[in-house]
Amino acid sequence: MTVARIYLPREMEAGDLITLTGPDRRYVLAVRRMKKGDNLLLFDGKGNEYEAVILNHDQESLSLEITRKESLRTAAVRIILAQSLPKAKKIDFIIEKASELGAAGIIPFISLRSVPQLTPGQSALKQRRWQKIALEAARTSHAGGIPEVSGVLTFEEMLRSADERAVKLLFWEEEKKQHLKQMFKEVIAAESRDFFLVVGPEGGFTREEVDLAIGRGFTSVSLGRQVLKVETAALAILAIIQYEKGIFRADGGDV
Repeated sequence: MTVARIYLPREMEAGDLITLTGPDRRYVLAVRRMKKGDNLLLFDGKGNEYEAVILNHDQESLSLEITRKESLRTAAVRIILAQSLPKAKKIDFIIEKASELGAAGIIPFISLRSVPQLTPGQSALKQRRWQKIALEAARTSHAGGIPEVSGVLTFEEMLRSADERAVKLLFWEEEKKQHLKQMFKEVIAAESRDFFLVVGPEGGFTREEVDLAIGRGFTSVSLGRQVLKVETAALAILAIIQYEKGIFRADGGDV
């Protein structure tokens, strides 16, 4: 069984006494059935992980002592995934798996062929839910950081949000000249560490959207001849980049 891991958004030091209440207490005692003297992990979402031992508990709280602090190694790459809203709950799956694959941020957006259309109120509710999904995925995958999930943006807002220093790639199934593998060979230099990836909805991007993105400094690329489902494409892209430059490297994926 994997070690229990709890998110606690504060920096701690060895010797600190910590109290858990509410859902965290229930998770440790009722779900994981842990007891006095058992060890677990805490993480603060800022790159630090802490070993702790259970001291005691009662009906309201659980007391821990921090026994060791570890600064997790810096991620080799920073990847922002901008995903056009797909149908149904596919976005939930994409956010979960993108978080497991080390995305630093996820930006849901509306493009011309997106099916879902959300009101501002619906967008705010979904953002909070999506952030919880990202947190849980980071917890279970032992990631050091938690991806930030933005509110739903328009296509143009999404383009403007990209860091100018990032390698900005828009994935388009009709692209015939540029392939991701070719980009790694010819364009993406060894020192590139910042990526902004844009993936479309089930119907893909329009020519007008692609031209707008190119005008904003993006490069249109394809994954090859085979057309993948939107949720498969997003995760395949993340896995490829992490393999080339990130967490799946033989050296552990750290700079």
